[in-house]
Amino acid sequence: MRLFLIKLKPRRRYLVEGKKYTKADIQRIVADEDIKFIRLQFVDILGALKNVAITVDQLDKALNGEIMFDGSSISGFVRMEESDMYLIPDLDTFVSFPWRTHQSKVARLICDIYKTTGEPYGDDPRGVLKHAIAEAETMGYAFDVRPEFEFFLFQTDENGDPTTITHDKAGYFDLGPMDLGENVRRDMVLTLEEMGFKIRASHHEDAPGQHEIDFESADAITMADQIVTFKLVVKVVAQKHGLHATFMPKPLSHINGSGMHINMKLKDQNGKNIFYDAQDPLKLSQTAYYFLGGLLAHSKAITAITNPTVNSYKRLVPGFEAPVHIGWSTSNLSPLVRIPTVRGEEALLELRSPDPSCNPYLGLSVILKAGLDGINNKIMPPEMMNSDQLRAISNILSEDTLPSDLKEAIIELSKDPVIKEALGNVYDSYIKAKGFEWDAYQKQVHAWEVDTYTSRY
Repeated sequence: MRLFLIKLKPRRRYLVEGKKYTKADIQRIVADEDIKFIRLQFVDILGALKNVAITVDQLDKALNGEIMFDGSSISGFVRMEESDMYLIPDLDTFVSFPWRTHQSKVARLICDIYKTTGEPYGDDPRGVLKHAIAEAETMGYAFDVRPEFEFFLFQTDENGDPTTITHDKAGYFDLGPMDLGENVRRDMVLTLEEMGFKIRASHHEDAPGQHEIDFESADAITMADQIVTFKLVVKVVAQKHGLHATFMPKPLSHINGSGMHINMKLKDQNGKNIFYDAQDPLKLSQTAYYFLGGLLAHSKAITAITNPTVNSYKRLVPGFEAPVHIGWSTSNLSPLVRIPTVRGEEALLELRSPDPSCNPYLGLSVILKAGLDGINNKIMPPEMMNSDQLRAISNILSEDTLPSDLKEAIIELSKDPVIKEALGNVYDSYIKAKGFEWDAYQKQVHAWEVDTYTSRY
């Protein structure tokens, strides 16, 4: 297979950490870098990245929030009679794409969605997350998160369409020549760093063709923006190598699926980790235990958002290193919430159920809301599970488990007023969209059914 390597040229760094872009900064950068097009990006309720592309001639209008789009055709957005929406760019999300370095250079701005009345649009997922963050801020908290991203690289056919043939046969932490994805991951990392990411590590995951890239923590809104950007970059770089990257949770039935573990903590206004307590055996504060209790108490409803597809529940089964039982532990044997070994004051909770198909804005919103409810109502978690218990449930299901399919998850969401409140106006649109998805799935006859039943009956 011919490889198409991305050659990245050093570029001037305009944004100093902690400093905010101004309109004048962006106008100057666009002129200096000879950028010709700007993509005004946003996501729909399913987490799909959308954009309206404008030329630099329209930049001033965009920066002033004067660009409109028709929201009636966007999944979960408005009715036809109220379809006009404004794109209000977040200036700090400005970045140019490194893979367009010669001519017709392109940059992007992530936008919030506003109604023509000047009010934020209630079904905007980014706005939902901002609302949850504001609630945390009233309690004196900042939500800090760090994802661990898994994905597959598949070969493509003669038409460039994805197959289900994995790019290699390597396993966990393998290296070349077994790991054929080293060059691809390297170019992904370099591209991400060009766009301002701070990469912690990258490696081959357990399954053939499966990879992981982890980046440093950030506040929730920044991280959600980074997640949608990350997925775009990974797909673009893979395509340039003649491969297809997929964030489908369980693309192959016989091997592990892909997760998006979320490491999280709360910080105070001075940036101190509120989850840390040096006197506790696990170095967790009482606030951390309450937050953990809230996560576990609302975990069934959360799953409808953090695991949003029919395919998500093919990953959440025993025997494939994905959580099934609702519990917590310090063990690596796939508890729902794991407490990583503390290094210094870095006390964290790791939620292992989310997968990379979820809308990160909605996912982080419901996770934060659940934790805050735990704090507000002093919800203590159940007793920590030991390794013997985790091994025992790896092959059997107990009563206290995550939903087994999308329909069950939707029902659990409908019964949880706290998580429904976190979603706000999005709830009705989301339930409707997922109901259609489940109905469409139920009407299909799948290959396994044909293979199993046509001769037997």
